[in-house]
Amino acid sequence: MLKTQMTASQLYEKLKNIKLGASVCQYSLKKCEELVPIINEINELKEEKNAVILAHSYISPEIIYGVSDFVGDSYKLSKDALTTKASTIVFVAVRFMGETAKILNPEKEVLIPAVLDGCSLADSINAENVKDLRRQYPDHTFICYINTSAQVKAECDITVTSANVYKVAKDIPNDKIYFLPDKFMGQNLKNYMDRQGIKKDIKFYSGTCYVHEDYGMEDILKVKLEYPDAKIVSHPECNSAIVDNSDFVGSTEQMLGYMKETNSRQFLMLTECGLSARLQSEFPEKQLVGSCTMCKFMKSNTLEDILRCLKNPLPKDRVILDEPTRLRALKTIEAMFRYA
Repeated sequence: MLKTQMTASQLYEKLKNIKLGASVCQYSLKKCEELVPIINEINELKEEKNAVILAHSYISPEIIYGVSDFVGDSYKLSKDALTTKASTIVFVAVRFMGETAKILNPEKEVLIPAVLDGCSLADSINAENVKDLRRQYPDHTFICYINTSAQVKAECDITVTSANVYKVAKDIPNDKIYFLPDKFMGQNLKNYMDRQGIKKDIKFYSGTCYVHEDYGMEDILKVKLEYPDAKIVSHPECNSAIVDNSDFVGSTEQMLGYMKETNSRQFLMLTECGLSARLQSEFPEKQLVGSCTMCKFMKSNTLEDILRCLKNPLPKDRVILDEPTRLRALKTIEAMFRYA
């Protein structure tokens, strides 16, 4: 048994400032009273089963502030997975993130509780697509975004994240690069290289994240009319018009850091709503303006499914990789660690 259990009042203190419009992301003391029993049961089971919970920033707030041991973006959580001594990792996110944890921790059991464990971006490309592309571009270094399956990573040369893609691509000695699967990040990478005067032939795939694809310049223009001093903060999975007109562009962790450190008080945040919830909870003096978009895949993770995974995991919950694929994918991640 845990020495101390979370109370409804403690949970409410963490969640009370979160107001994102949808009832799923607004919290009363009564709602917290309903959530606390399952939160305490999960935390007790974690200790009993030597498990650790990794939660992406896009996950629902009651998971982040109720049961998670580590919170962050895919890169940070990949590193966190390496530090844990737990025998079981419950990765509250989507399938490709759990696969990355399994690539780095083959001896640990990795569970994905999401009902919808797909991802519009990761699912836009498969290993056969990469093999075809490599035949078309045999002289190119293939860079894959971390938002890809283990099978796709295994067919590439190096993995990158939204936090280090520019640095890694710049430092790779080859002047021919194929980036996949995000077409917007690929275009933003090409634009960055052009602005830096770095001459590289950069080709890219056609995949997109449906959350970030929805944002357009009208989102910025509307907010700027009403809040002229608001800072525009965006993710590099947004289109180049958004990126070029943002005050800051970066990974979810970098975005949160920027908003924490800058003196500005008002922000338009162009990424999934989970990060907006973190800002409201952790830095309530900051004001969010405009709207955000929820990812149906990330938000399909629930406390109930985390509890189920800890009690009686189903075959579909388990992340299982064949060893040849895991080792080939591992090489691309190790290459990222060397460059980044």
